[in-house]
Formats: sequence, C-alpha cells, structure tokens
Amino acid sequence: MLYYLFEYLERAYNFPGASLFGFITFRAAIAIIMSLAISTIWGKRIILYLQKKQLGESIRDLGLEGQVEKAGTPTMGGLIIILATLIPVFLLAKLENIYVILLIVTTLWMGAIGFMDDFLKIRKKDKEGLQGKFKIFGQVGLGIIVGATIFFHPGVTVKDELANKPAQQEELVDSSTAEFSTEEKALTTTIPFVKNNEIDYSILVSWLGEDYVKYAWLLFIPIVIFIVTAVSNGANLTDGIDGLAAGSSAIIVLTLGIFAWVSGNIIFSDYLDVMYIPRSGEMVIFITAFVGALIGFLWYNTYPAQVFMGDTGSLTIGGIIAVIAIAIRKELLIPLLCGIFFIETLSVMLQVSWFKYTKKKTGEGRRIFLMSPLHHHYQKKGIHESKIVTRFWIIGILLAIITIVTLKVR
Repeated sequence: MLYYLFEYLERAYNFPGASLFGFITFRAAIAIIMSLAISTIWGKRIILYLQKKQLGESIRDLGLEGQVEKAGTPTMGGLIIILATLIPVFLLAKLENIYVILLIVTTLWMGAIGFMDDFLKIRKKDKEGLQGKFKIFGQVGLGIIVGATIFFHPGVTVKDELANKPAQQEELVDSSTAEFSTEEKALTTTIPFVKNNEIDYSILVSWLGEDYVKYAWLLFIPIVIFIVTAVSNGANLTDGIDGLAAGSSAIIVLTLGIFAWVSGNIIFSDYLDVMYIPRSGEMVIFITAFVGALIGFLWYNTYPAQVFMGDTGSLTIGGIIAVIAIAIRKELLIPLLCGIFFIETLSVMLQVSWFKYTKKKTGEGRRIFLMSPLHHHYQKKGIHESKIVTRFWIIGILLAIITIVTLKVR
C-alpha cells in the first residue's frame, strides 16, 4: 500500500524522498525493521492472548530433560511469524507481482493447515491433531498451485545471455554490455557445481514427441509437489527444541534472499553468471520481512521458550522456503542449503525403517539413534538443548556459505 502511495506522490507531485520506494533495497530494509518490530512488540500481546485462551502445548513424556516443565507453554506462535511477515509485505511490496502473490498464497495456505492441526491438538487434547492424509492433501494442493502457476503464468519467465564473457573477467560491467534474449517461458533450473549449470525439465519428457514442451507440466508439477511436501515436513520435524527451527530457517531464508536479489538484478546475474529471472527481485521484500519475523520470533522462542511456533509456523516456514527455492530456480540446492531439515528427516526415516526391518527379522525392533529426530538423540546423550541448537545453527551457517559459493564454484 505504501509503495503505491509513494509511487503516486512521486509521479503526481514529485514528493521529496518518494522515489526511494522505487528501490528494492530500501523497501527491503524497511520491511525487515518493520517485521522485527511487529514480532517483538506485538508478539508479547499475542502470547498473552494465547495464554488467556489456554492454548497451551500438551507434552508427551519422552524422558527428555526439562520436557515436562514445558507443558502448558502457548503454541500457535506461528501466527506471530505470519502476521509479522504479511503486514510489511502488504505495505511495501508490489502486490501484482506473481512471485509475491505466490508467496502470500503459500503463507496463508500452509498457515491454515498448520492452524487446524494445532487447534485440533489443543481442543481435542489429541497429540496427533489433523490426520496425516489431510496434511498431505493440503501440501499436494499447494504444490499443484505453485507448479501450475510457474508453468502456465505468462509473467514467470527467464532471460538467457546471448554474449558470454570470458570466465576470467572479474570486473563489474554495465548491463548494457550484456546481451540477453527476450523473455521466454522455460522450466530451466540450476545444477550446482557444474560448469554448464542449467537444465530444462522439459528435456526429460522429449520422448513424448515434437510437442513435448507442452506436456512438461506432467513431470514438473509432481516435482514441485514433492519439494513442497518434503521441505514443509522437514521443517516440521526440526521444530522440536527451543529456537532450532526458527533460527535454522532464518539462515536458510536469508541465503535464498541473496539468490533472489542476484537473480532479479540484470547486472549481478550477468556478473555471477546466474540465471536472470525478470521481476523475481520483488521477492526480496517478502524474504526480508520473513527473516525479520523469524528473528523477532526467536526473542520469545529461545530457551526457555515462552511460545512454540506449532505446525502453524513450521509447516508455513517449510512451504515458503520450498516455493522461494523453486521460484528462483535453485531447488536442487535444497538438500545442501536445508541440510538441517534433510538430516532430521533422514534420521527419522532411518530409525523407523531399521526398527521395522529388525523387528521383522529378529522379532525385536532395534534403533540406530537413541531417539529421532536427530536433535532428540543428542538430548538423550545429555547435551543441553541450547548447546544443540547453537551447534545446529553453526552447521546451518556453514551450509549456507557453501551454498553461496556454488555461484562461482563450477
């Protein structure tokens, strides 16, 4: 809203300072400040409201140190993250931008699924909450929306550089020296650590005949569904101890913000030889607001937590991360960048699979870890949860740095 107001003031009255709102970097800075303020100042009021409504977490006794004391801590804290993200976005972003629309839809869609899950857990005193099939149905639905939009919407395009510069060139050049093709629809994505690092998904269905590009959605949409489902569930599993999911996610989202800004900037995308995606830079406004919301939420979520994000937060976080990565064509970097989510999910899969296998073979189920997800394994070993969280954050930062380095290492 403010963007359109100041755009009008600049156009109609040449209002001093109004032109600043035309710069993504300025609006991004305002967005992160605004979201931090909302999540820290209004976050306390939301927590008090949740306490008043007795929307506290019911804790199953798993034999973990300090676990019983957390019973009754308000959940649904993901509402803080959602509100602190969307308010700055509605005020500062170009709301007609298709990427911003997709991220808003993702936030509301996954937030609604998570909210229903948390609500059922509290009201029915049922730890299972929303049945798994309904969660999957919601994730699949979002995947279909995102995949179909990226494939069919005319505003989702890429530009290929026509004149390649020597690989040794290190000086920044003016955008006028780079020649790009016209905008075109393509399912191109980035392959990390490879010199010619782009591949078009439609090539994988070339066996369908001359018009194979028209049918590429048959492959692309299931891929998007898988990514959305996997990342949102990974974030959900990571949300097990105070500050782990929010802190790890802030690192991931900030890294994706760097990629989004580079991908949407014709000069830097040319310099770093990154795919140029017109209009994708507007996502930076959403991303910075989201980062601010996550950091502000940590004010109340670090040990000992005053509020839990619940599925309202964790499913939303995972969905947003997946959609951003897909939109900027960096989804193949997810296993590296989201390594914390990946290893947490893998630990559960290995634990369950090995238990079932050994029980079938020997009649007695055995475990690889003391408990899964992995963070609970370290809790069982007697490591304090704040130390576990800090070490996971450090690993997350390392993975983020390696992910950024993939811009040049090929």
